[in-house]
Parts: sequence; structure tokens; C-alpha cells
Amino acid sequence: MWTIPNILTLLRIGMIPVFVGIFYLPANAITADGLPAHWVNLTAAGVFILAAFTDWLDGYWARRYQQMSKFGAFLDPVADKLMVAAALILLVELNRVGAAVALIIIGREIAISALREWMASIGKSGNVAVALVGKIKTAAQMIAITLLLWFDPLFGLNIQWLGEWLIVIAAVLTLVSMGYYLRSAWPAIRETI
Repeated sequence: MWTIPNILTLLRIGMIPVFVGIFYLPANAITADGLPAHWVNLTAAGVFILAAFTDWLDGYWARRYQQMSKFGAFLDPVADKLMVAAALILLVELNRVGAAVALIIIGREIAISALREWMASIGKSGNVAVALVGKIKTAAQMIAITLLLWFDPLFGLNIQWLGEWLIVIAAVLTLVSMGYYLRSAWPAIRETI
């Protein structure tokens, strides 16, 4: 259980309350006037980037050094979904993401996780293997969340506007990828109805 990939995954779960908690620091936690909003955004985005990096690193390490495990295969996607759901809920509360977009993304994650679990239970997990559209959706989603946590202009770029458009694109890709997975699983679903 205590392999580097599993430790990285647990660390990623531990970072969730950190990047969320940064926005809830008491006004006088750092200085008498509190932490400037820019630094709150920067710090939260930095922690989220670090968490996203551990997601890549634990997968790379597990494959490279043959440290794949059933526990890791279970925990890694759970950590990813917790991280994304926590960030989206926070962004909804901060009025940086619409509730409908957050519901689409979180709902899809729950539905596809349940579908994968069910397909594995009937021995057909290969039917819902990760597809390219899912990887593109994840990349768009992670970049959008990072931009919306950052929120402040960067080198003259309107990060808020870019993040808002990218999260909408991620939501559309979320629906497309869900359709892809459901279509792939449909023969197995039809057999059991």
C-alpha cells in the first residue's frame, strides 16, 4: 500500500482542504488586513496545480516502476473526482462557475464511475476504457479550473474570460465523452435489461 504512487495520491487528497481552505482564511490570518485577494487566488491555483501534477506523477511512477496496485487503481480516480468536485463547488460559491456547468461535470463523473464499476462487475470493463475525448475533456477541465482559481489578469490576458470559456468547453466535452462511454457500454446494458 505504501508505494510512491499511493503516497502521492493520498497527498493529492490532503491538498483538497488546503486549496479550498485558503479562501476561508480569517481576515486577520496573515496580516491585519488579511491576505490580498490576488495572493489568495495565486496560492489556491498553485496548490491546485501541484495536486494536478501529482496526478500525472503518480501514474507515470506506477507505470515506470511497476508499482501499480488494486488500491491505487481504486484510489487514484477517487482522488481526481474529489479534487475536481471540491474545486467546482468552491468556484460556484465564488460565482466563478455556473451551477449548471458544475452539475454537468460532477454528475458525469459520478455516472461514469458507476458505469465503470458496473461494467467491471460483469467482466466488461474494457468497453468503457478511457478514450481520447475523455483525456481532452480532463485537460480542458483542469486548465479551466486552474484559470478560474487564479482569476486575475496575467501578462495582459483576461484569465477570468479564458477560464469561463474553457470550463464551458469542458462541460460540452463532458457530455460528448459521456455519450461516447454510454454508446460503448450500450451492448452490455442491453444484454442485462
